[in-house]
Amino acid sequence: MTEDRKIPESKETEKADKPSSASSVGEFEPGEVVEEEFVEGAPVRRKGIYLLPNALTTASLFSGFYAIVSAANGMFDNAAIAVFVSMILDGLDGRVARMTNTQSKFGEEYDSLADMVAFGVAPGMVAFFWSLNELGQVGWAITFIYVAGAALRLARFNTQIGSVDKKFFVGLASPAAAACVAGMVWCFHDVDPATWLTFMTIVVVGGSGVLMVSNILYRSFKDLDLRGRVPFAAILLVVLIFVVIALDPATVLFTGFLIYGLSGPFMALTRKARRNSAS
Repeated sequence: MTEDRKIPESKETEKADKPSSASSVGEFEPGEVVEEEFVEGAPVRRKGIYLLPNALTTASLFSGFYAIVSAANGMFDNAAIAVFVSMILDGLDGRVARMTNTQSKFGEEYDSLADMVAFGVAPGMVAFFWSLNELGQVGWAITFIYVAGAALRLARFNTQIGSVDKKFFVGLASPAAAACVAGMVWCFHDVDPATWLTFMTIVVVGGSGVLMVSNILYRSFKDLDLRGRVPFAAILLVVLIFVVIALDPATVLFTGFLIYGLSGPFMALTRKARRNSAS
């Protein structure tokens, strides 16, 4: 009788090796995010995500989505403004995460996906609904060049973190490209359709997409020390900038970001000319 009730050794081993469902569920809850962080040099596994920076990222994503919906309904000025709101929120989430020491791998991935919507899909669709849809296949092809350029730009940026000089961006940054497209739509949204306007839209949208995947260097302005002391006159310059923007936000923002977008090729040609003259 004792031998009949004895559990075979192989089954005992399987039962011992197989973790119980209760312990596995208690250790890794379904759907929960688990990340490994280093605290005083020791790896620590923590569950959950940080609320504040990811809430700002979600707000940026919502603004990009709202831009697409507004453009589909013909409200192009609201769509363009929503893209600029996404830019502000995108600039805040990273700084808030660093200030509050709430950086995480989840936050980085979520921010990249939100940027793809806010600065890739949204500006492209806004420009398409506004002007490029009248060109048929050429219109959506130009739009896709921009969207694909934004996706490639973000993917390359993620792989180059920590390996390039922080003073420069390799290729036009996707928020700046989105500002060029959204600024153009905001500036000319109430202008009647014309050949010159369609041609400018093709150049700005297609050119921004190409510049994002180029190897042209752009100043990132990350080397500016905003915490140090400056002369008193500097605050007057800041006030003047806000006043100029308030006079005509659409024209000023579009002009400013367009100049920034053209500054990269201009400086590249200048450096090339200097090298040729030196040689």
